[in-house]
Parts: sequence; structure tokens; C-alpha cells
Amino acid sequence: MKEPGNDGQDYSNFSNNETFDSIIRQRFSRRSILKGAAAAAPLLILGGGAVPGSLKPAEAAAPLGFTPIAANRDDKVTVPPGYTANYLIGWGDPMFPGVDKLGLGASELDQTAGLQEVRFGYNADFIGYYPLPYGSNSSTNGVLVVNLEYTNPELMWYGWSLASQTQSQVATQIAAHGVAIVEVAKSGGRWSYRQSSPYNRRITGETPMMITGPAAGHDWLKTSGDPTGTKVNGTLNNCAAGSTPWGTVLTCEENFNQYFANRSMMSSSDPRTVIHARYGLPTGTDRGWEKYFSRFDLSKEPNECFRFGWVVEVDPYNPNSTPKKRTALGRMKHEAATSVVASTGQVVVYTGDDERFDYMYKFVTASQYVPGSPSANADMLDYGTLYVAKFHVNGTGSWLPLVHGQGPLTAANGFANQGSILINTRGAADLLGATKMDRPEDIETSPVSGKVYAVMTNNSNRTAAQIDAVNPRANNRFGHIIEISELGGNHAAIGFTWEMLLIAGNPTDPETYYAGFDKSKVTQISSPDNIAFGAGGNLWIATDGQPGSIQTNDALYVMPVDGPSRGHLQRFLTVPAEAETCGPEFTPDFETLFIAVQHPGEQTGSTIEAPLSKWPDNASPPRPSVIAVTKNGGGVIGS
Repeated sequence: MKEPGNDGQDYSNFSNNETFDSIIRQRFSRRSILKGAAAAAPLLILGGGAVPGSLKPAEAAAPLGFTPIAANRDDKVTVPPGYTANYLIGWGDPMFPGVDKLGLGASELDQTAGLQEVRFGYNADFIGYYPLPYGSNSSTNGVLVVNLEYTNPELMWYGWSLASQTQSQVATQIAAHGVAIVEVAKSGGRWSYRQSSPYNRRITGETPMMITGPAAGHDWLKTSGDPTGTKVNGTLNNCAAGSTPWGTVLTCEENFNQYFANRSMMSSSDPRTVIHARYGLPTGTDRGWEKYFSRFDLSKEPNECFRFGWVVEVDPYNPNSTPKKRTALGRMKHEAATSVVASTGQVVVYTGDDERFDYMYKFVTASQYVPGSPSANADMLDYGTLYVAKFHVNGTGSWLPLVHGQGPLTAANGFANQGSILINTRGAADLLGATKMDRPEDIETSPVSGKVYAVMTNNSNRTAAQIDAVNPRANNRFGHIIEISELGGNHAAIGFTWEMLLIAGNPTDPETYYAGFDKSKVTQISSPDNIAFGAGGNLWIATDGQPGSIQTNDALYVMPVDGPSRGHLQRFLTVPAEAETCGPEFTPDFETLFIAVQHPGEQTGSTIEAPLSKWPDNASPPRPSVIAVTKNGGGVIGS
């Protein structure tokens, strides 16, 4: 995902939240961070593309047996000896019968919104693998769900500029956003997608959707096009995601603010402007979409932006289903939506708000999950409690409920009802004094231990005066990962313990920490982003930002989180020049690893005329794509 800009806002000053001044006086020892005291029982974890029954029980402490690769700046995908990375599907590939592939070259870029709606979209991010048939553990046939986060128009059209951008180009970009759902199959050791599959679907920035939950129908969700506040066209900036136990995908809207414009043209007395500013909506324009589509102009439709920033539930097995924006999970720059069936039977969804100095959340359903009955669970994400995390210096933490009428969340403080809390989730969390984090991104849970792993990608804006226990470094350019144990092993608990797993950066830097492992034997990492668990509960870490921080291509790493090798980080894969490593996703047998190669060639000054990457076709334009990594001759990835 593209690093969020702050639109001139100082996101650190929206509340007087605790910054643990005592930590400044007694900088904690990174080698003696309090160990989590609560034992967590193994639970059903559904953070990727699994459906009930599709998670193969991982063997304890599965050994790693591959040869780590070296850092590089090559314009290709690099994998260890004995592995192969095959191209699967990418921007412009046809998804339906009778559709042609997008040609390359100035005279062949036949792009319109209509054509983009039937082709694979731009900048793949989250990947979810859903076995076919539903409920099976098939590792050779499934439905692949891929988020399509945003567009790089300078790498899509010759001669493109913001000033000269046309209505057709904007409409095509809107169609390039959203989600791609495509059937894939493995034959002869190689994966391909099925262009004629009835499961194939493109969800775009114009696809009709429902708004559900406590905020549905709220006055601030009503527009001239939807006076009910219950319907919306499209989903935008879909970054990471997750899966539900009943087999749907929870796709997350992240940096939605960039598509709107003209906040400065709203009345300064309008209370909505304060919320718009808190969410980083531009005073002017970022993408210029408002020139042709008035719904992106805040001076004309001040409520349209409130209809974005949600978790969207989609049924990948039913191409005729209507996506639903589940407002009970809150409105923010969502990163991930990892579902866990708690020991109480409730479903818990973890999510992060990917912004400097913003927060970590979890949602706990009111009802219990009913195995084997998708219809009984269909709307359970509309009812429950949203919590925000507060970390304490002693290695404990609390989940603070975001519930109307509790504490400061009252009409006197601008929250008339639960809907207003969910629309302005950030403002509500500010009032509760939640802990400001260093860009909370992916949050996943170990299928072996049940522990929760939360990724903080980076925060170069944090000063020495803002250091706290769980964000221990000023000018945090390299990021860190936190390990959380919910009390009693119950993911619905309101208390937890935590410790630091990884403080990224150069291992020779005394500020770095690799779970206590000998740092002379680990590989350098920066800007951790998406994570996943592979065989044996080993943690796989994808990065976003290494070219700018440690001057190497972004990569995929693996690190055991238990046993004598805990903290032994090794580099498994690198992506092409200026690309980001996204996904990652394993098949149930752990013998295929899907990776999304996002924004190859993206950098200031890189254009379609002179791109910094020509991957995967060795030609311009570069094409964001999905690859499938397998072990030659078969076998578990990483073994």
C-alpha cells in the first residue's frame, strides 16, 4: 500500500493521549521487555483466504530449509534455489470470455472503463485463496480474491498529467480499483486462471453496495444520489483484508481520502470539516476526479466521503451477491480484518488504522458463530462492540469500548449516537486516550499459539518526546512488530499482555531487536507490512518501503516465533524495482505461496515513457501482477 501522506496535518496533536513520559526517563531495555503472562490456546484463525475446514493443522516448529537470498535492486522476482515463481495474472489480463488482453505500446493501450471492468485491475494487494468446492481443503483448485488498491496513471497512459487528465481516464481508473475474484487451478505443478469460470467477478469503484450496521441511514451518510444513506457505489483503496469463518472476504478501504477534493471550500463552521481534517481529506485536489464526478467534490457532496473507509464483506462463492459495508467495524484507514473464533464462540475481528499516530482496534460480535451455517452468521458483523487498544508501560494493555453513552462518548462531546461514533471512529478513540501507534498495518493471529501479531510499518514523524513503551523509537523509519497475548487465551477479553517481537533496521544498530536472537545471524529488514503464518506457525513478513529506507528491493522474509530459532529472520523472496511485496497467501497444504507484486516502477519521475521497472514483460508499461511460488518437485514452502 502506498505510504499515507498527512495532507499537512499533524496527526500527533488530536488529543492529549498518554505518551508515557516515564519511558523517556527510563528507556526500556529491548532485551528485557516483559514477557506475556497469559497462555493462549490454539484457535481457529481466518486471516487469509481460508474457509471452515481449510486450515491444515501446522506441525510444531516446522524447520526452515531453504537457502536465503541476498538483497538486490534487480528488476525481477528472485526466489531461493530450488523454487520457481510463475506469473499468474496481472493488470489488463482478461477475466471473462471474449475479452482481449490489454496490449502494450502506445498504440495498443486500449483503455476504457468498460474494458477495465472486464479485465484484472491495478495494483494488486491482499490475496485470499478460497478452496473449491466450498468447505474443502483443496490446494489445487480455488477462488482467488485480490484487492486492487489504487492506480498509477503516469504508468498507465503516455503523456498523462493531472492537468490534462480526461474523463475517460478517470472513469478507467475508477474501474481499475476494487476487487478481482477469479478461479485458479494447479496442473502439472503450475497455476493458471480460468477465464470462463462462473466464479469470476470484478468489483469496481462503481459497483452497487449496501451500507449496513449502526451507521446505516445516518444523516451524514445521505447524499443527493442516495437520500436513504444505505446504498453506495463502489469501494476504493482496498488494501489488506481477511476472511470470516463462514467463507466471505472482508476487504478493507484504506487511503480513501485521496479521492476527494475541496475541503477548503466548505464552511469553516460546518462540523464535518473537523472530521474531514482528522481523516486527511485534501483542502484542494489530489487526483482530480472531482472535475468529472461531483460525488468526489466535498463542496457539492460533503457526505460522500463518509461512505468510504469501511470494511466491506463480499461472498467470493456467489458472483451475484451484493457487497456490504459493515459499519459496526468502524471507519478508518483499515488495514487487515483478521477473524478469530474466540473461546466464547464470538467472532473477533482485528484491524489497524494505517496512519502515523493512529490506533489498533478489534470488534467482538454479540452473537456466537454457528459452524456449518453461513446463513445463520450472515449479518453477525452488524452487531457487537468495537474496541480500541491502550498499551501500558508494564507490558499489559486494555481494550477500550467505543460505545455511545460510555465515558466521554456522549452528545455533549459531539457523539449523538453509535452511528456518529462509527463514522468518526478516530475522534472517538482520541477521546478515550488510546495509544498512538506507528502506522498499524496487518494484524494476524498464530494458528499454533493463538497469539496476536501487530505490524507497525514506520513513523518518521515520531519525536523523542513522543516515545512510549510500545513505540520505543524516535524517527522510526524501519518499523516494528508487537506480540500480544489476550488474557486467558480469550480473544474476546478486554485485557492483554504484550512484548516486542521485532524492532527492525540494521542488526548492528543497538536499537534493533530480533526477538532476542543473535543479531549477527539475522537478515536486515525494514518497513514490515503484510504478514502471514506458514507451516509450523512460522511468521512470513512482507515489506513496503525498503528502497527508501535501506536501499534494497522490498522482500518477503520468514521468522520463527517459537522455539530456539525464535527471531532468526531470513530473506526468502525479493520483488522487482520499486515494487512492494503484498499478499502473502498460502494454499492449505502450504505448497504454494501467492504474492502480489504491487506498483513496480513507482517513484517520483518514473513514467510510462521512462519507467524504472519493465516487469513482468520486459517492456513498458510495467504491470502490477500476482505470482505463484512453488518448490521444484513439490514440497512445503520454506522447508
